[in-house]
Amino acid sequence: MRAPEQLRGTRLVAAAPTLDALPLFDGAVGLRLASDDLLVIHRGSLMVASRDESIIVEKETGFVGWWLTPDELDHVAAHIDWPLPSERPALAQGLVAGVPAKLWLGDDRALLLCAAAYGHELEERL
Repeated sequence: MRAPEQLRGTRLVAAAPTLDALPLFDGAVGLRLASDDLLVIHRGSLMVASRDESIIVEKETGFVGWWLTPDELDHVAAHIDWPLPSERPALAQGLVAGVPAKLWLGDDRALLLCAAAYGHELEERL
């Protein structure tokens, strides 16, 4: 497995209806970690357009990840003891090769991510 890349993200914390109403721009991936917690993975800068002044917007640098090809996703799936969601897009989380990780499954791409502290361990095990 190739080395993980540092993911550029923004953590948004707000009431669920506020997060539901936020538009995501092309290429950005929104990972709903909890009903009031959205992690947006993006390439450039992220502009947040909301009239809700209670929204918390913070830069997130604690994750590394791998954008997976279909073959790489099959390889990763062989190291998972839980069923992959059949509906897409979906966020699943659990142990991947014994390391806590998250797997975002899109219609045409997938992202494996974990805490940066575990990145090299996951890379070695896969």
